[in-house]
Amino acid sequence: MPTFSAHDGTELAYHVSGEGSPVVCLPGGPQDSAYLGDLGGFSARRALVRLDIRGTGRSAMPEDIASCRCDRLVDDVEALREHLGLDRMDLLAHSAGANVAAQYVARHPERVGRLALVAPSVRAVGLVITGDVRRETALLRRGEPWFPAAFAALEEIVAGRAAADSWRAIAPFSYGRWDEVARAHQGAEEEQTNAEVVAAFGAEGAFDPDATRTALARFAPPVLLLAGEVDLGAPPRTVAEFTELFPNAELLVQPGAGHFPWLDDADRFVTAVGAFLG
Repeated sequence: MPTFSAHDGTELAYHVSGEGSPVVCLPGGPQDSAYLGDLGGFSARRALVRLDIRGTGRSAMPEDIASCRCDRLVDDVEALREHLGLDRMDLLAHSAGANVAAQYVARHPERVGRLALVAPSVRAVGLVITGDVRRETALLRRGEPWFPAAFAALEEIVAGRAAADSWRAIAPFSYGRWDEVARAHQGAEEEQTNAEVVAAFGAEGAFDPDATRTALARFAPPVLLLAGEVDLGAPPRTVAEFTELFPNAELLVQPGAGHFPWLDDADRFVTAVGAFLG
């Protein structure tokens, strides 16, 4: 497992799968990047370089937990680029990793060739996912056997009355199929998340939406935003708003997919992202 030193000396780990021109991959969470796997077989097309965010996976816990704040993680991405010896890199980010990617693009636009944001979080650009949008998306699953309990939990969350188990109850909404593979993936995710790092990630000062949006409006390289049709975490309607912030971006909605589209239909995901990244 290769490692490198961040600018503050923290030892960070990354994982490489496949061959060819590298694509740097930023996980969501923030959590261990293991849940990304090889993105449904995408490593057969390009070399995937998965970064373990500091404090997660094989990367060290920093001396200063505040360095896990989203905007400060930009420096780790830049340190990885320098370590890899890349003048410019293609960047793929999933979920909360899109917040890091957006701020990286704002700060280092000349270092990014192509940008792919998969089921992206929208906190860095100040968009709001309303309860109505989440309900509308959830109702697409009304025929599923688990729907009544999951939808009741969603209503509690939207109303601000979430119980301790409400978030676990809505887990099926994150997957296009709530099967054994999805359950195992969800269980592993819970083990790969460090609550202290998650809290630091979104701490006060982590986001400057106005400045980020202004910078993204000047980012000319191609951008792909991919949303799962039934994803409550990044509903297509909200991802469409995100797409409009870039001058050269396209939105792709993967039918039947949730928050992890490479699990729901690997062939469709690899074909779409592969066509964009080459």
